[in-house]
Amino acid sequence: MPKVVLDANALMMPFQFGLNLSAEIERLLGECEVYVPSSVRSELKKLSSRNRVAKAALGLSERFAKVETKAKGDDSIVEAALALDAAVVTNDSDLLQKLKEKGVRRIRLRSRSHLILEGD
Repeated sequence: MPKVVLDANALMMPFQFGLNLSAEIERLLGECEVYVPSSVRSELKKLSSRNRVAKAALGLSERFAKVETKAKGDDSIVEAALALDAAVVTNDSDLLQKLKEKGVRRIRLRSRSHLILEGD
């Protein structure tokens, strides 16, 4: 079964763009296991006190499996993706480049309306 790792901005997409994240991931990959790194949840917790989109994203993150990572920030996303052999959903251009260099499949937002898969 395919695996997917979500970063913080992926979890905010449904609230910023009205995107059905789960449906879009399933459209691209079929049924899959979805993970959120522990560092992403920590980041969203910090932001949630002053950002209601982050607060909503934190709530959404609880629906998905948690994966523990030692690294922080973008490095934790890369670490989780490599450990799980998973694709990553993000719109962060720096992270997309790092993932491309590591040969990780990337899923990003296109036209503020749907997700596309890159790499393979």
